[in-house]
Amino acid sequence: MLEEVGGWDPFNVTEDADLGVRLARFGYHTQTMNCPTYETPPESFATWLPQRTRWFKGWMQTWLVHMRDPLSAIRDLGLGSFLIAQILFAGMVLSALAHPFLLVTGLVLAVDLALARPMGVWKSALLGVDVVNVSFGYLSFLLLGWQVLDRKERKGFWKIVLLTPVYWMMMSIASWRAVWQLRRRPHHWEKTPHRAAVPVADMPGPLSL
Repeated sequence: MLEEVGGWDPFNVTEDADLGVRLARFGYHTQTMNCPTYETPPESFATWLPQRTRWFKGWMQTWLVHMRDPLSAIRDLGLGSFLIAQILFAGMVLSALAHPFLLVTGLVLAVDLALARPMGVWKSALLGVDVVNVSFGYLSFLLLGWQVLDRKERKGFWKIVLLTPVYWMMMSIASWRAVWQLRRRPHHWEKTPHRAAVPVADMPGPLSL
């Protein structure tokens, strides 16, 4: 199957995203194995930022490659999957890029509202768009995170709620950094260091695939 769809793209820094789209365009389906990987996550902002930058840059590369011929992509994927791909790739990138502007615009409009300044129709509509986008964005982020936490981890979930705006600003920094890299260093791969792997014998739970 890998040979049929063209194998790995050596120029895409998020190669699994590109491969997933190409598999779908050839009629294949992918699923997620319900099995933990025990991969250690980045433990500092200095490690996290290059990883997220690479992911954003790879999503941009994937979108640009497969949107060279949108009509062909629609025929291969079907309209439903094509629209989902737009949300997953273009949507994630654009939401991260626009987040600071949404927050600043919402803050300015909220100040106008608090001071009883006349806002007009377009400012009121813009405030509504900002509130809906930020609220639903945060809510979807938090609900997805809540689902994967066990009972003990959910006790400290309030910390995640409070730090959500900070995390989204971090993602925005990574996305803008990815735009710069896509222009200047499109195929540069920033490796993510991880702590030493835990021996298989010491890992909890079943590891069979």
